[in-house]
Amino acid sequence: MQDKTLTLKVVRREAHTNEIAVIELGDPEGVELPAFEAGAHIDMHLGEGLVRQYSLSNAPGKCHRYRLGVLLDPASRGGSRAVHERLHEGVEIEVGAPRNHFPLAESASYSLLVGGGIGITPMIAMAYALQASGCSFELHYCCRSRDKAAFVDELESQFGEALVLHFDDGPTSQILDPESLFAAQPSDAHLYVCGPAGFMDWVIGSADKVGWPKSRVHSEYFTAEVDTSGVAFEVEAAVSGVVVQVEEGMSIAQALKTAGVKVNVSCEEGVCGTCICDVLEGIPDHRDQFLSDEEKEDNDQIAVCCSRAKSSRLVIDI
Repeated sequence: MQDKTLTLKVVRREAHTNEIAVIELGDPEGVELPAFEAGAHIDMHLGEGLVRQYSLSNAPGKCHRYRLGVLLDPASRGGSRAVHERLHEGVEIEVGAPRNHFPLAESASYSLLVGGGIGITPMIAMAYALQASGCSFELHYCCRSRDKAAFVDELESQFGEALVLHFDDGPTSQILDPESLFAAQPSDAHLYVCGPAGFMDWVIGSADKVGWPKSRVHSEYFTAEVDTSGVAFEVEAAVSGVVVQVEEGMSIAQALKTAGVKVNVSCEEGVCGTCICDVLEGIPDHRDQFLSDEEKEDNDQIAVCCSRAKSSRLVIDI
């Protein structure tokens, strides 16, 4: 997690649906904000140690504001509820500078953007960036119904025929058929997908079925199920020399914090990368959605908020 934060103010808030608040943040003095690229997110410090990540949805290059779309999740662990209850116009909040773990591939001649529900937010910034650079793309927006979909009027006016809407309550003919869609794409097209975990697994699995190489499939998970089951193991924090026992049902981060070792965590679900540490000894049992398959095979990094160990002992650089 970045130590340096920005103090920003909610300059605009709109209810796009009964579940989605669109928040615009600006500098209290009106100065330009740090630049960002399509796919970037910011860490929002929501009080009492609660930090959550939200994707930026406005066009890159327009840095007078950061725009977020936040769904009020019925199963919220505090983040989306805090945004909806606390972030009204005029309220100030600490945020981290933009970070990007979901960038556009510079080499792509054609881009297929697929957003499910609130997963449309990073796709909007990507569509603006591709449009500005003259690159070919399609933007597919999947949602339960039109009245549950945010940003629709803007997307229709800005992206025209490049936008394809898929509503669960609409005619069968407009429901997303990912395998047919992917099979019809150019051989060098790149796929970007974001949304609920089940939706993403379905879309990514469909790309795999039609033979898309993993190198052309890019994804960003908002949430993931955390499984900390398994036998206990030992972890040594190399910097401090502290050694802890990580019991079943406990994360490495929890065990280290209990022993007084400072651990930077945010999502606590293995999707944001804030807690990634280098592994000096031992074999991780990777359970995160952040590291790539290649990075996991290297076994030299671990997400301490959710991953465990295949070996009886790990030494990590913290």
